[in-house]
Amino acid sequence: MKWYIIHSYSGFERKVKESLESRIRHLAWEKRSVKVVIPTEPVTEIRNGKKYTVERMFLSRIRAGADGPDGFRSGGEGDHVWHVVKSTPRVTGFVGTANDPTPLTEEEVNQIIIA
Repeated sequence: MKWYIIHSYSGFERKVKESLESRIRHLAWEKRSVKVVIPTEPVTEIRNGKKYTVERMFLSRIRAGADGPDGFRSGGEGDHVWHVVKSTPRVTGFVGTANDPTPLTEEEVNQIIIA
């Protein structure tokens, strides 16, 4: 699976994730291993003298993984996935050039997913 960073409007990351997951279900892509992840980390806050642990996004970007040997924009199925993601409301694009998103390295994925 190749992972890509999706840029979205600030503050709308969760909404974009919900929209993409809804489209994945609608297109019956659950078996295609298309996944959407918002990297978060636990943060301790003190409010009114009480400690609270909350999940915060440590990167305000969304990661999307697409199964297949070539990923997005490689012709065939990858192009269809690319168009679905790109046409999702509040998605502004991918990291990389407009027509050639740059996939994350395996090391970068492990830092985000496992961390």
